[in-house]
Formats: sequence, C-alpha cells, structure tokens
Amino acid sequence: MIAGERIRLRAVEREDLPRFVEWFHDPEVRAGISLFMPLSLVEEEQWYEGMLKLDPVEHSLSIEVKKGKEWIHVGGCGLFDFEPQSRRMELGIIIGESSAWDQGFGTDVVRTLLRHAFETLNLNRVVLRVFETNLRAIQVYKKIGFIEEGRLRQDHFIDGQYVDVVIMGILCADWKSIEKGEG
Repeated sequence: MIAGERIRLRAVEREDLPRFVEWFHDPEVRAGISLFMPLSLVEEEQWYEGMLKLDPVEHSLSIEVKKGKEWIHVGGCGLFDFEPQSRRMELGIIIGESSAWDQGFGTDVVRTLLRHAFETLNLNRVVLRVFETNLRAIQVYKKIGFIEEGRLRQDHFIDGQYVDVVIMGILCADWKSIEKGEG
C-alpha cells in the first residue's frame, strides 16, 4: 500500500478487472488514453496475466479513495518502461470513475507516484505522454512540476482528427526543490 493525502495505491487484483473493463467502455475515459476500442474481460485478464510477469516495480496499481468509512476503487496508475542505466520510468494514470473527476484525486495520485519514484525507487527522471486535447491532465501535470519537453506532431488519431502527443518530464532534483517549496 502506498498512501497519499486522500488516496491510496494498492496492487491490482483480479476482482478489479471488471471495473476496468466497464471504464474502458466509456468513450470519455478512452479519449484520454491510447485505447480506441472497448476491451473484453478476457482481453483485460490477458493483460493482467502479462503484467504479473513483469518486474514488480512495473506492476500497475489500483487507485482508491475514501468514501465514508470504506475505500472505493476509482482507477489505475503506475510506472512502466524502466530504464535502469538512466533511472527513468514513464508514468500513466486513469481515473475511470467519473464521480471522482475534478476533485483533486489525480493530483494526489501523481504526487504520490512521484514520491514513490524518487524516494523509494531512486529514479532520476519520470516522463509521461498526454494528448494535447487533455487540457485537464496537462494542467495537473504542470501544477505538479512537469514541463513540456517536446511534441509528437499529429501522432494520434482521435474522433476524426489527428492530435499531438505532448511529452512532459520531471527530474528528481526539480521535484525535491518543488517539495521543499523552492520551485
């Protein structure tokens, strides 16, 4: 378990898979990720089995938020594509439960993942990719300290149009400065 301020991250369990499938059937959820077709439960189970074969540092995590006295599963996140020589990983996040949108949970998740990346995994750099149309996510990433490092022009086709993929990154030194209130 990795605790944030208002969220917690835990291992993805097989029981979580039907919720992920439900979320991936929502076009509004898929608009923010590279998935253009809904997934079946069988496909999600195949993904899960493959994920379990990865190094544990690359295992996806389920996002939970507290509602009343219980914790509710609202999405998933993780760090992947570990590059050991450069101490770099890529960050991914999805909040599939629309009732959890626009409440600051995504910000808490990303901050928690960065703390884990830099303090536990000893990474030097975390990168992410985001569609230029996902303004809400870009705003969150900039607020946390990510900077735009480049663009893959018209790299993804969504809803009948080509959109840029924005590459953003944050270094451990920058993150530490921001956490201390210096950035």
